[in-house]
Amino acid sequence: EEYDPWEPFNEKTFEFNYALDRYLIKPVAKGYDRVVPDLMQQMISNGFDNIRFAPRFVNNLLQGKFIGAARELGRFLINSTVGIGGLFDSAKKEFGIEKSNEDFGQTLGVWGLGPGPYLVLPTLPPLTVRDGLGFAVDMWLDPLGYVLPFFWDRLGMKVGDTVNDRSLNLELFQGFEETTVDLYSAVRNAYLQRRLKLIKE
Repeated sequence: EEYDPWEPFNEKTFEFNYALDRYLIKPVAKGYDRVVPDLMQQMISNGFDNIRFAPRFVNNLLQGKFIGAARELGRFLINSTVGIGGLFDSAKKEFGIEKSNEDFGQTLGVWGLGPGPYLVLPTLPPLTVRDGLGFAVDMWLDPLGYVLPFFWDRLGMKVGDTVNDRSLNLELFQGFEETTVDLYSAVRNAYLQRRLKLIKE
């Protein structure tokens, strides 16, 4: 069910985020894509992904998915060594160990907490109230918050991660924008359906 009682606020925030992406993040990502080779972009993405294994590992444990937790720990150990600090996803390429996709919002859902209202906040991806709480906990679990204790360092890393990720998904987002009439409703529906599916898995 698309529970969206704050739709007027959400739509305005969605428009702000969309404009920010269209006029700032996307142009920067296009320039970045011309300068940085695809292989280097993927290596950067792998590195960020490897550093952030802790929230996935912990949430697998909290959901009782012990095989998933073992898989995450194995991936981290393999990619941190054979994968040269996580720059290469050797766990997937060499051993076929896929990354899990667990977060604390899903954990709360597995524990029985309902999603609450749909919510769009400035500069953040779509959320529900439950996933917003989960997002905050996952940030607390993120090792970068301890390795980089200063706000501006973390902000710089976040901006770099965002631009790199946007560059890797230029064509995917472009196709979605071009084929969708009501972008707000489409994003809301896709997000809520995806979250429901992830929690049921």
